[in-house]
Amino acid sequence: MTQEHEAAHGVRSRRAAASEYPADRFDEIPAGGRIGAHRVTAQPRVTWHFVLGGLIGAALLTTVGIVGVTIAGSAGTLPLPSSQGPATADTKVKPKLNPEATVAVLDGTTAEGATAQALATVITDEKWGTIVLAGPAADTDTAISAVFYADAANEAAALGLAEKLGGVSTYLNADYAEGDSDLVVLIGADYAGPGKSAD
Repeated sequence: MTQEHEAAHGVRSRRAAASEYPADRFDEIPAGGRIGAHRVTAQPRVTWHFVLGGLIGAALLTTVGIVGVTIAGSAGTLPLPSSQGPATADTKVKPKLNPEATVAVLDGTTAEGATAQALATVITDEKWGTIVLAGPAADTDTAISAVFYADAANEAAALGLAEKLGGVSTYLNADYAEGDSDLVVLIGADYAGPGKSAD
């Protein structure tokens, strides 16, 4: 009885309260409609799908890069390390005296050929070459001594003779071909004598 009494009292209280205020649209609520503002329930943020997407993207980019480098390398566009060893032979010509090489000695100083004669004697005595000419050069103001050769086949002989003459320079130059000589020694003001380096 108490519950029925309270229920009845509640209905009367609501009716009494309703009579104190003017009626509005909230007094009679339809059975199926929603009226008024409703708060949207926040959904929890899920970050695992961002992490998974990043990992998949990184793996895909890495795979594409490896495939691209492999294709470019097989096409020969990338400098691949050489599997060959060091060069088997040195192409530099080594000095080698040739006693049979014909030599012309020209004096390019003011000594008027005296130095050329003295040097020709040394070359003959030491068997550094075969003298065919020894005398003054066309010019008497030559500064630098050198051994010239017109044929590349005589380079080793030119280097060998230049070494014996004191380490003078050698040049491949057909302009200094003197008669039938294989080598032309031009004495300049810097020449200090056989076995002595030029100043």
